[in-house]
Amino acid sequence: MSIAATVAVLLIAALHVYILCLEMFLWTTPRARAAFGTDPAFAAATKTLAANQGLYNGFLAAGLVWGAVASDPVGFQAKLFFLGCVAVAGLFGAVTASRRILYVQTVPAVVALLLVLLAH
Repeated sequence: MSIAATVAVLLIAALHVYILCLEMFLWTTPRARAAFGTDPAFAAATKTLAANQGLYNGFLAAGLVWGAVASDPVGFQAKLFFLGCVAVAGLFGAVTASRRILYVQTVPAVVALLLVLLAH
């Protein structure tokens, strides 16, 4: 179970690195606009805001990687904290932006959180 938990945490981290790339570097591209449902004018007007948001996703990814590689109790605590942050951010995004975020971000984070708890 410990390997499954670590893999789940690292997959969530990888997802947030991908989101970081979309928001910080690719925001105005067709790929990012399709992913976030924006048009070219909106993407251009919000490019700086999206980059800031992408940076925060990078912090989440960094914290998850830290939790995955750190020894316990710090690793366990970091995984709990950052998975909790991802789940809460996903809930907020689902309420304020798109219900799809619940399935892309919150559900995987909760599954990983359960795996971490079961493995501990």
